[in-house]
Amino acid sequence: MTLAGAAWLAGTGARAADGATSSSAAAYRIDTIAEALDHPWSLAVLPDGRLLVTERAGRLRVIERDAAGAPRLRAAPVEGVPTVLARGQSGLFDVLLDPDFASNGLLYLSFAHGTPAANHLRVVRARFDGTRLDDIRVLFTSRPAKSHAQHFGGRMALLADGTLVVGMGDGNLERTDAQRLSTHLGKIVRIGRDGTVPADNPFVGRAGALPEIYSIGHRNPQGMVSLPARRVLYAHEHGSKGGDELNLIESGANYGWPVTTGGVDYTGARITPYRTLAGVQPPLLEWTPSIAPAGMAYYDGALFPAWRGSLFVAALKEKSVRRVPMAAGVPGPQETLFQELGERLRDVRAAPDGALYLLTDSAQGRVVRIVPK
Repeated sequence: MTLAGAAWLAGTGARAADGATSSSAAAYRIDTIAEALDHPWSLAVLPDGRLLVTERAGRLRVIERDAAGAPRLRAAPVEGVPTVLARGQSGLFDVLLDPDFASNGLLYLSFAHGTPAANHLRVVRARFDGTRLDDIRVLFTSRPAKSHAQHFGGRMALLADGTLVVGMGDGNLERTDAQRLSTHLGKIVRIGRDGTVPADNPFVGRAGALPEIYSIGHRNPQGMVSLPARRVLYAHEHGSKGGDELNLIESGANYGWPVTTGGVDYTGARITPYRTLAGVQPPLLEWTPSIAPAGMAYYDGALFPAWRGSLFVAALKEKSVRRVPMAAGVPGPQETLFQELGERLRDVRAAPDGALYLLTDSAQGRVVRIVPK
């Protein structure tokens, strides 16, 4: 089915607005376009305007138009999705389109793979024909296996050179794994879109180091934004009790966890005496108390001119989206948005037509669309 571009959900077919309100910079309306999703985690906008949404339980769903032009959640999930470990924090995570998706139909999925006793973060490439996935190729499987179904990370982004970066959590068992080059835990990794290791990765050729590693010292990165024109990669990660971070990611850099952090253990115990150390990249922003940052988007659209140049950070615990204006790479005063939804927010995406999409995190999760009032 050919749809009328990425603005197809802007018409009168969407369900009546949940509400109209204002921020300090823009007046907006919130429309629900799909509901009854099982913990939706990530969203991608196809070139024809349809939406792909991952459900943590292991399903990939399609939102399309019905005969009357209203958005609908297709009843049948996409076929051919690999088997996913869905227990605890594990499941199907990110979906990312290939830069040439319009001509090759390729996309990337990240998910938990294995068993509760021995699991990994896995990334695959697949070809989507509109109803199923074929030509599935495993590009990356984290090493070694871990025995705890927590802190997977799972967010992906494409760099200016076309390589793929993937955030990997520390596994939440041995924190110091985030500082060890012999494990992918607590790292951001970089691979080619065919799964090969780029020759210019920072630890290629170092004895005992896994060559896919791009940066180290991460606790649980779940938001990533690449700005290819500026050759900039932003990532945020969950702290423990406080110490959530927004970071500018650079090749070979150390982001400190667990040697430096602004948070404490959930028991209140001190994790480390250090907030900063020589050789550790300090965060651009830190959130204490924790907001539990999840998805992240950069807004450069036309519908909300006052929001241009801002990062949008979905926050699970705070049940909000933080708007972070970025001027020359420096965060400005933040704005807290969309708390009127009263729901945990898992992902935020900026669509080509300038709308924002949000995913609410529950067993009856929703996809909502933010447009001008």
